[in-house]
Amino acid sequence: MAFPYMEAVVGFMILMYVFETYLDFRQHAAYKLPTLPKTLEGVISDDKFRKSRAYSLDKSRFHFVHEFVSILMDSGILLFGILPWVWKKSGEFVGSVGLDRENEIWHTLAFLAGVMIWSQQTIWLFFRDIIKGIIISIILGPPIVTAIITIVQSGGPYLAIYLWAFMFVLSLVMMTLYPVLIAPLFNKFTPLPDGQLRTKIENLASSLKFPLKKLFVVDGSTRSSHSNAYMYGFFNNKRIVLYDTLIQQCKDEEEVVAVIAHELGHWKLNHTMYSFVAVQILTFLQFGGYTLVRNSNELFQSFGFDTQPVLIGLILFQHTVIPVQHLVNFGLNLVSRSFEFQADAFAKKLGYADALRSGLVKLQEENLSAMNTDPWYSAYHFSHPPLVERLAALDAAGKKDK
Repeated sequence: MAFPYMEAVVGFMILMYVFETYLDFRQHAAYKLPTLPKTLEGVISDDKFRKSRAYSLDKSRFHFVHEFVSILMDSGILLFGILPWVWKKSGEFVGSVGLDRENEIWHTLAFLAGVMIWSQQTIWLFFRDIIKGIIISIILGPPIVTAIITIVQSGGPYLAIYLWAFMFVLSLVMMTLYPVLIAPLFNKFTPLPDGQLRTKIENLASSLKFPLKKLFVVDGSTRSSHSNAYMYGFFNNKRIVLYDTLIQQCKDEEEVVAVIAHELGHWKLNHTMYSFVAVQILTFLQFGGYTLVRNSNELFQSFGFDTQPVLIGLILFQHTVIPVQHLVNFGLNLVSRSFEFQADAFAKKLGYADALRSGLVKLQEENLSAMNTDPWYSAYHFSHPPLVERLAALDAAGKKDK
């Protein structure tokens, strides 16, 4: 008897939905707490706490509905054979426009176009962003899909190595091109004006021997109130980007510099390199697993396919390794949280402890982020520690230094 892959996948999806809903209920109860954590008493104003609490509860209620609808749709797509139906229809479309429907590349591109068009109807994006996204997909999608299908069809016993090498090179290319060519299509990047803030950031970078070449401000406020800063670039061509919301919310320049010190801590402590290497290892292992199951007739047949297309094989493989992915994501979150604490400690050693504390509090207030968090929910979902834990860690580090 063939192994019921589809039923097992759907069963695990439902099991994870139940588990994550349990965590959601724990977090919802934390949102309802009427008082601030002791660490934040006297730090966060009552007015900000009430607004944050109301906002978090509204988001939580919507989340319950969204997740319930999502599990129904995802399970239905698999159980009712929607995926093979879309694949079949995309092949019929290819034939109807005079192309060879047996050509897997054309068939795959038609399938992806159909999925993309459908998904764009279900998410909230600015209309111009949708158009730009579609144009980019049309330009970049076909050559990437063609390359992957060609590699899989002719990779032989070294398929995993070839796939990983291709994705490695592609990731480097995208890391180079995205901030220069693609990101400016969606946001405006302007040089940070001359002044004390720019001078302080440049002096900080210089003191750490960070090869800063350009310093930008991005208009993140056009889409969100979320505040952030990030770095990009290879070797001696590094750039720092500040969200305009970060400058607006942290009106004290020292607070902005403290946030940059935290980000530079990630660079100085090689966190970015460690994360990149970890991603490459996981990618290689995934491709290795895919090569083991890609020719499994039982796998494809269990999901309603009578052929074995490359793209569908990748999709089905991703579904079958969901249990492993959850464990890996949990492990990555633990590592990421550890990195955040280390970067905070790095900024403190540079003398920015008070400014970082103040900046973190302001960002938490302005973003209406949750003040109370359930420890189980936080450990499972958050790649960054909650504000309470970060402030407690800074305080603990300060006591040790005395």
